[in-house]
Amino acid sequence: MQFSFSQVIEMARKNSGPINLPDSQFLSGHSKNQDTSAGSHWTFLSNHAHVLVALCKNPGLVLREVSFQVGITERAVQRIVDDLEEGGILTKEKVGRQNVYRVNLQKPLRHPLESHKNIGDLISMILKS
Repeated sequence: MQFSFSQVIEMARKNSGPINLPDSQFLSGHSKNQDTSAGSHWTFLSNHAHVLVALCKNPGLVLREVSFQVGITERAVQRIVDDLEEGGILTKEKVGRQNVYRVNLQKPLRHPLESHKNIGDLISMILKS
């Protein structure tokens, strides 16, 4: 049995506690015991967020290393860095032969559901130890 998003929302409205779905079912239809390593896998954060976190941890990281850490191609990392630069979230400074990246932590998150928070809020939540 699968549940639509609207069905889950309705269950949440009726039930103030956790929603008890059958053990083997999720919204996606994947079972808890299903091995997704060979199939689709997903994370809550986008590759843009992963690249940003990697560069916050180490602003002098070369994009090849970022691509290795994130698990995407170097070219995809370059496109993401370009997006982040165009959005005013990231700036690149050449230091010798190396790029050093600076993150604008005051920039608000882009989606309307999250725009009340800024990049710094997201990064501090993720890097908090």
